[in-house]
Amino acid sequence: MHFGIFTVGDVTVDPATGEAPSEHERIKNTVELAVAAEELGLDFFATGEHHNPPFVPSSPVALLAAIAARTERILLSTATTLITTNDPVRLAEEYAYLQHLADGRVDLMMGRGNTGPVYPWFGKDIRKGIQLAVENYDLLRRLWAETNVDWSGEFRTPLTDFTSMPRPLDGVAPFVWHGSIRSPQIAEQAAFYGDGFFHNNIFWPIDHTRRMTDLYRERFEHYGHGPAAHAIVGLGGQIFSAATEREAIERYTPYFRNSYVYQGASLEEMTTHTPLAVGTPEQIVEKYLTYRDAVGDYQRQAFLLDMGGVPHAEVMRQLEVLGTQIVPALRAELEGSRPAEVPGAPLHPRHRAALTGGEPPAEEPFALAEHYNPLTGRRTAD
Repeated sequence: MHFGIFTVGDVTVDPATGEAPSEHERIKNTVELAVAAEELGLDFFATGEHHNPPFVPSSPVALLAAIAARTERILLSTATTLITTNDPVRLAEEYAYLQHLADGRVDLMMGRGNTGPVYPWFGKDIRKGIQLAVENYDLLRRLWAETNVDWSGEFRTPLTDFTSMPRPLDGVAPFVWHGSIRSPQIAEQAAFYGDGFFHNNIFWPIDHTRRMTDLYRERFEHYGHGPAAHAIVGLGGQIFSAATEREAIERYTPYFRNSYVYQGASLEEMTTHTPLAVGTPEQIVEKYLTYRDAVGDYQRQAFLLDMGGVPHAEVMRQLEVLGTQIVPALRAELEGSRPAEVPGAPLHPRHRAALTGGEPPAEEPFALAEHYNPLTGRRTAD
């Protein structure tokens, strides 16, 4: 099981000082956060994608490439890649390129986002959101798996004899999660392809999370990818820890009230009904152990630490507690009782070899799908 952190990259006023970090500070702090996550032994770092204030991560590939240059082992992921408004051709090229830079330490989480105006900004119709997600992802998969692609669809110009460059590293495309909060169509899409399903449930009760993951598992088995228990599931979460529960609540309450997403809700309501956990490390561990009872053994647990104007120094303190106390306790409990037949979190073969000390895949000079030769742009059989 993989434990890591994700960020939505909001630039928010610190309620204690009345000041917000600059965009420059927020971006640099995000890189520092990811580097520290690797040093503390976490498995992955993920970034959202937004194109509106108050968020800065409009270019996940640039951010993850900068982190890749400063790390060696941590998996680099997205918390949302906008499959609806990004061109599948650019996604195919950019994330394959990032794969090469990061030696395979890359996967993606496809999503539709939560900002309606982003659709017209990129020339898309929000009423076609599900159809865009389905068509764009189908094309992205083809571009990673095939060369000299001929394709036509509803939402972009046709492709004739097109090959995206570079090809996926060692011929293995990035693993894909499909992220959704409330759309059963996305759970169905993940199950159809045998991909991962990430229920970013940070604002939702456990009963809803259970229904969504159960649907995905059932459909995963229906499409012949294996037993429902072998489906690849990820969950979101948000935490704030201190030495006592009272101290944690007192320190976190100003950030809770300051957050754009919690307006109208009480801290007690959210900690009771959602994955938000505010308390001692032991209380946080106890709460997160209950999620396996609800959704079964799962492969990814992502924690949010830096939303709502929490200052960077405090975020780094929270990260240290997560890496040194909370995650080790969760690992010991969850991994020790995990059935042997349940698959682990997916990794690129080159990344897995680096983590285990095994031999990486042999490089081929013209590797890849259908014996493609990048010097000629053709398959060798042509």
